[in-house]
Amino acid sequence: MQYDLIVIGSGPGGYRAAVLAAQRGLKVGIVEKADWGGCGLNRGCIPKNAWHHSAKLIAASRSNVKRGVQGTLIGDLAQAWDHQKKMVKAVRDNYMGNMKQLRIAGFAAQAAFVDAHTISLDGRDNLSSQHFIVATGASAFVPKPFHLIENKVLTSDELFNQAPPEGKRVAIVGSGTVATEFAFILAMLGKEVTWISQNPPLANSSFSATALKLLMEKFQQYGIEPKIGHRPEAVEIMPEGVKLILQGGAEQALVDWVLLGTGRRPHTTGLNLDAAGVNTDSKGFIKVNEYLQTAQPNIFAIGDVANQRMSANQALADAQIAVANILHPHARKQDRSAVPELVYSALEMGRIGLNGAAENKDPAIGLATFENNPRAIGQDAIDGFVRLVADAQSGVLLSGEAVGPEASELVHIIAQHYGQPDALQHLAQAYYNHPARAEEIFTVAAEIAAKLNQQMAQQAVLNI
Repeated sequence: MQYDLIVIGSGPGGYRAAVLAAQRGLKVGIVEKADWGGCGLNRGCIPKNAWHHSAKLIAASRSNVKRGVQGTLIGDLAQAWDHQKKMVKAVRDNYMGNMKQLRIAGFAAQAAFVDAHTISLDGRDNLSSQHFIVATGASAFVPKPFHLIENKVLTSDELFNQAPPEGKRVAIVGSGTVATEFAFILAMLGKEVTWISQNPPLANSSFSATALKLLMEKFQQYGIEPKIGHRPEAVEIMPEGVKLILQGGAEQALVDWVLLGTGRRPHTTGLNLDAAGVNTDSKGFIKVNEYLQTAQPNIFAIGDVANQRMSANQALADAQIAVANILHPHARKQDRSAVPELVYSALEMGRIGLNGAAENKDPAIGLATFENNPRAIGQDAIDGFVRLVADAQSGVLLSGEAVGPEASELVHIIAQHYGQPDALQHLAQAYYNHPARAEEIFTVAAEIAAKLNQQMAQQAVLNI
């Protein structure tokens, strides 16, 4: 059977690509060898955000007394696991129903390329298509000296796949987003967390030093502090738990189980990419151009398998770009800095745009904290800020950052104007609800706009 588009992988990017293409009249098939919805739905951002919401409720309950609300909430990871399983099933059922309504053909099988226009399903039946999108995601990386041991050493994949292990003491290993998020989530859900991190948390992210400092201060308030500069050199499974021997052997940690947050690697196993003429780089990522085409122009790759900024947000954005270019070749280029970057931890943190080194040599920067924001004060949650960075010459919005409660929503307001020369004007002239955290976006935009207007006025006088 001939298709206009076959998508390989049903995670956030693959699912969105299939839906967008079907909505635009293409005949679409989607192939999934494991769980429909991929990692994002079953083992990633969807269940993790459910747990983060619970963790926030528990953390906030510690200040309930002064609000006239009695009692402190207590976390239960086992119950939280049951809840997320039911929630994931409900979302998956909705996904499948939407696919059926859009007449997207679903194939539960391992896809492998036969050539650039044909795939096999489990090595047997063949499907032909004018275009393909590879959206097979990534697999959790297990570094030495670890190897997966049921109920003892696991990644977030195993944590969501199976009921959590017994035991209160948990070691979290890693410094990236997964480790930073689960250090807070598991601590709030009743676990005694030992966080082992070779590098400072989120050191490789693009968040500002101000944001990272505030995050660490918030962790300290909850009694969570990473052991920075440590790397497990040996692992011993003992009757009383898992013993981690840290770098140099000078320190040990004894826990009931270990959660690895040590990154992910692109998943291309079994795809037979060579048969289609699709190339990968030295790290295993599928090589794509700015239109997300591989070496074969009719084959696109999106999300974690091709995008080193591994996140559901990037995969969803990639899906839009790929489908646009299938419908209208070379219609849209991918700008990965234009995709929001989020961390859900002791503080919500969201950002958009270039990182510090690339922002500008002498940018115009504005920052407004939530300390005097009426809504933040009313919520007893004044930690956080909004930060905007603009080019001092053109006024183009180079980056934006929101830290604190509702940051994951606030960043969308900033994202709508990223890269636009009139962004500050739009943000400063828009109307906002009161009281609202979003008002601080207005505060910052108006502040920077005023500075730039003064500079331009002074420059005009000098040029007379």
